Amino acid sequence: MSMKHVSVLLLLLQMSCCFRFGICGKVLVWPMEYSHWMNLNIILEELVRRGHEVIVLRNSASIFLDPSKQTGIKFENFPVSFTKDDLEDFFTQWVNKWTDLDKDSYWGYFPLMQEMFLEYSDSFENLCKEAVSNKKLMAKLQESKFDVLLSDAIGPCGELLAELLKIPFVYSLRFSPGHILEKYSGGLTLPPSYVPMILSDLSGKMKFMERVKNMLCMLYFDFWFQTFNENRWDRLYSEVLGRPVKFYELVGKADLWLIRSYWDLEFPRPTLPNIHFVGGLHCKPAQPLPKEMEDFVQSSGEEGVVLFSLGSMISNLTEERTNVIASALAQLPQKVIWRFHGKKPENLGPNTQIYKWVPQNDVLGHPKTKAFVTHGGANGIYEAIHHGIPMVGLPLFGEQPDNVAYMTAKGAAIRLNWKTMSSADLLNALKTVIHDPSYKDNVMELSRIHHDQPTKPLDRAVFWIEYVMRHKGAKHLRVAAHDLTWYQYHSLDVIAFLLACVTTIIFLVIKTYLFAYQNLTKTAKNKKGDKKGD
Repeated sequence: MSMKHVSVLLLLLQMSCCFRFGICGKVLVWPMEYSHWMNLNIILEELVRRGHEVIVLRNSASIFLDPSKQTGIKFENFPVSFTKDDLEDFFTQWVNKWTDLDKDSYWGYFPLMQEMFLEYSDSFENLCKEAVSNKKLMAKLQESKFDVLLSDAIGPCGELLAELLKIPFVYSLRFSPGHILEKYSGGLTLPPSYVPMILSDLSGKMKFMERVKNMLCMLYFDFWFQTFNENRWDRLYSEVLGRPVKFYELVGKADLWLIRSYWDLEFPRPTLPNIHFVGGLHCKPAQPLPKEMEDFVQSSGEEGVVLFSLGSMISNLTEERTNVIASALAQLPQKVIWRFHGKKPENLGPNTQIYKWVPQNDVLGHPKTKAFVTHGGANGIYEAIHHGIPMVGLPLFGEQPDNVAYMTAKGAAIRLNWKTMSSADLLNALKTVIHDPSYKDNVMELSRIHHDQPTKPLDRAVFWIEYVMRHKGAKHLRVAAHDLTWYQYHSLDVIAFLLACVTTIIFLVIKTYLFAYQNLTKTAKNKKGDKKGD
């Protein structure tokens, strides 16, 4: 029997098992773009492989969602008033603006980031409006009888669609600023004494002043920062549903949260039954490199290869910064694969090969790869952990500084400031992570932790989505905190009652004592009076 026939037989066997156990279902997806889509797409492909029907809502301006490159996943297209170029320009400018923020100006950084997130919120609000106001689209979705909705919590509207369609929904996300969504909608407890706030640039190993900074960050995110414009989203959701509703309350109805992280990257923290960590679900064994690239790698001899990549969204590297990087790389004895899109640096060394696209996972998994220079994106960090490659981190925006801070604290990376580093800084950092065995040892320990799990992250993610479909939700896993007011959650009513009880008891004891004292005094006086009379 040929391999093709074996594959078909295995697929049919999986689908028959799926139908036999009654877990085949229809999955509706409210997607995101860029790396968010890449992670979600891996889950969707696995759901299709297991026999589920997956329908992705795709707006006409989508950047990354290309139906021609998908097998098995279906797309429901709907028109929007903006173009792909408009959307791409928005994200490019948004990322460049965040990258250019001065992180050293603590009190200036967060307000500017707040402005950016409100812009982001407005953009997604317009997209959501165009989706839910499309009567033809909504009627078709109502008729389709979906079993579950899957979306990224950082891209609002999925929870509104789930409410309209009366179906359970599952979130997949890496983080929300300050963990606001996970904390206030998901019910996750985050003690600031040992859990670093996301976007604080802190690790789980905090000294006293770092704990002070972490507390200030938590207070800022709790009381001032808005990931989304709450008033506008409250108004939109209330208008669409025809009843008063709060955005964060609707987000809190999520049946499950799949967090794209794990304890190889993160530091331990409290969690809940409906929150599951599935970091590294995209990781896989390395595949052979393209012939030209493999020949270049093999030419490195015993020195090996360094991979340099700042991801796909960075387009504002100045010529000065590019030349600083090229000069450092040129001095390495290793060969360098550099993912770069722009003007070729003047001082590019003969040991450095530039590529517009690189099969990152496959290069990191190659036995000759010695180090990885990364911007600190979660996908790249996880691939480096998966294959055991030490890192030099040049974080740019988002949670990248946090990811690099975690890896630095765990001894698997060296962090540099990409705006201020010199060629010597980059060169010395690379020499250190390549030649100091502690970096390789530490990242290999993280790799062993990553691989030593009872189930693979992707299998775990799919299991919980199927779990929600089987049980038509997972409300039994949600903590009772969702049903409490803020003062009940913090037991302020209980504390007030106990204080009232203690106060009442103290008052009664004092009154009783005074009453008894007065009676005794009065009796003593009466006895003295009687003696004098005698």
